[in-house]
Amino acid sequence: MSIDDPARPETPEAPPSKTRRPTTTDPTTASTTATATDPTAASTTATATDPTAAPEPAPTGPPARPGTWSALRPLVLRVHFYAGVLVAPFLLVAALSGLLYALSFQAEKIVYAHELEVPVGDTVLPLSQQVGIARKVNPNGTVTAVWPGAEPGATTRVLMADPDVPEGTSLAVFVDPYTGDVRGQLPSYGSSGALPLRTWTDELHRDLHLGEFGRNYSELAASWLWVVALGGLLLWLGRRRRTRRALFLPEGGPASRRRTLSWHGSVGLWTVTGLVLLSATGLTWSRYAGENIGVVQDGLGGATPTLTATLGGAPGGSSEHEGHGGGHTGTAPTAQGPDIGIDRALEAARAAGIDSPRLSVAPPADGKGYVIKETDTQFPLQLDSVAVDPADGTVLDRLAFADYPLLAKLTRIGIDAHSGVFLGLFNQLALAALALALVLLILWGYRMWWLRRPGRPAARGAWRRIPAQLLLPLLAGTVLVAWFVPLLGLSLLLFLAVDLALALVARIRARSTRTG
Repeated sequence: MSIDDPARPETPEAPPSKTRRPTTTDPTTASTTATATDPTAASTTATATDPTAAPEPAPTGPPARPGTWSALRPLVLRVHFYAGVLVAPFLLVAALSGLLYALSFQAEKIVYAHELEVPVGDTVLPLSQQVGIARKVNPNGTVTAVWPGAEPGATTRVLMADPDVPEGTSLAVFVDPYTGDVRGQLPSYGSSGALPLRTWTDELHRDLHLGEFGRNYSELAASWLWVVALGGLLLWLGRRRRTRRALFLPEGGPASRRRTLSWHGSVGLWTVTGLVLLSATGLTWSRYAGENIGVVQDGLGGATPTLTATLGGAPGGSSEHEGHGGGHTGTAPTAQGPDIGIDRALEAARAAGIDSPRLSVAPPADGKGYVIKETDTQFPLQLDSVAVDPADGTVLDRLAFADYPLLAKLTRIGIDAHSGVFLGLFNQLALAALALALVLLILWGYRMWWLRRPGRPAARGAWRRIPAQLLLPLLAGTVLVAWFVPLLGLSLLLFLAVDLALALVARIRARSTRTG
């Protein structure tokens, strides 16, 4: 038995002989095993176990119904096959671009080392002085956020709205916090501060540099990834094997389809949880499914709380996602009234419990006060934020990450993990490993398909074998999921149309052969 050929046994049966040595196999066990594959073979298998046993009388009642998995397996197999063959190209592109993105974090530190790192000095200049230096270097820019150096030897990043950078991107001015020297200026994208190299790989992964239209590819890949992964898991767990070791570890031996299947199944088993989580978190910011997820999240009370930063007391904070597409957009703040300055505002935030070294300080803008956010995604997470009145340093509001609803916490952590900013290097290595594993799974799947050609994974009409009491809930669930994840539903309809067209062509050919 294999993942894409239910009729093929795991090990070939021994050729028949005139005499057979009696075995100690339990006839009941043999009958049960045979029934799982072919309900009509139960008595035959039991008799073959002991040739001296009297043949059992033929059943007089209706044949036994196959088990739930026996009925579902052909359908799961056919969906897994079609999705694997037709959607795999999109998954392959997403995996390769995701691998590049995961590696770009460390590459960014090497490529932009001059802008990011400086020799450690004796004293640190006031933050207001560093911001003033950045303003002199780029007088046409307007400061939208300031990221003080998070560790000794790190530069201060002053983000500015600038007409010369792409829309949705800020211009980052890197200032030496010890000497005040400007180390360089680079476009910065998103709330994770992606520089040009990582921004390019991020856009490649998200939309292939094709804009909104290109986002359909990544949403289609994320929509099917969990279906393919869970379907493969069911097929692998339902496969007969001699030892439990074969479930978790691939087989050795010469190259063959059986060995390829072993690697495909065992690696898929180890990575299925990560692949499903990647699919779920990737859908959260997709175009169509993402909107539905947001509605459900809000309905369940899992919306991200908002910091009240407006000077009049109305809600005026923001709650963006990290990573792909989230964060500072480079919008210029408007002029304000009295201002205590960024240094005193930061002191007020520290007094209010903001103690992480990784911070983002947004100056007063559009009737709002200072917004100081912790941005430390290492464990333990430090993601609290406060709003400070620029007139007198009063804390207008404080929002602790611990007060987030559970669903909002999980959403934030999941998106950070998908973006590679959760737990730092460990997160990035895990993403790279998952991406590489997905590439190998796809290549192994295509190899098995090529070695099996021209056979089919399962006969058409597999759904007819499913009992009505199981088929009706399955159809209802499929319709609901297809509505909730629109690109999954549309592509599933396309698969059905292709399958029906192939069946029609095969029927026409069969008729012409008989009449000819």
